Amino acid sequence: MIGEYTKPDGEKLLNLARKSIESKFIAITPEAPEGKQFKQARGVFVTLTEKGELRGCVGFPYPTMSVTQAVIEAAQSAAFEDSRFPALKEDEVAKIKIEISILTQPSPVKNTREIEIGKDGLICEYMGYSGLLLPQVATEYKMSRIEFIEALCSKAGLPKNTWQNKNFKIYKFQAQIFEE
Repeated sequence: MIGEYTKPDGEKLLNLARKSIESKFIAITPEAPEGKQFKQARGVFVTLTEKGELRGCVGFPYPTMSVTQAVIEAAQSAAFEDSRFPALKEDEVAKIKIEISILTQPSPVKNTREIEIGKDGLICEYMGYSGLLLPQVATEYKMSRIEFIEALCSKAGLPKNTWQNKNFKIYKFQAQIFEE
């Protein structure tokens, strides 16, 4: 499933994400690319950076809508609804870089030794808390497997050793990444 989208497919999705953000400021309607691969339901995350710093990141971990719709909604949410940042202003649009991660279906992790740094992203669930870290996070921050799992706990708002509880659930997924 990884590698299913070509570089031209990625470029079309990146263009769609940018046009979706720009449509909040100028009267344009982003056009969905043609092809059955764009109609597939997939998990998608859109990450925005400005001068190398995170500016927004929102997505859908599970395949609940088409890739096209997920890119549109995640791009607009990352730009205007990520609670960690103020809404993007029109003069910032040209300064941001867009990254799209198209996810595989998450699968349960039975043993933490299964987790491959640089390949797997993680989702956790525990007593109503949840968190997600994309695969690239571990490599960007040079994390070990345990540091990655602890960061996942922190992302979920839990103490970093919560993963050792038998009721703590971890799921892994892979991502195909396209960036401007």
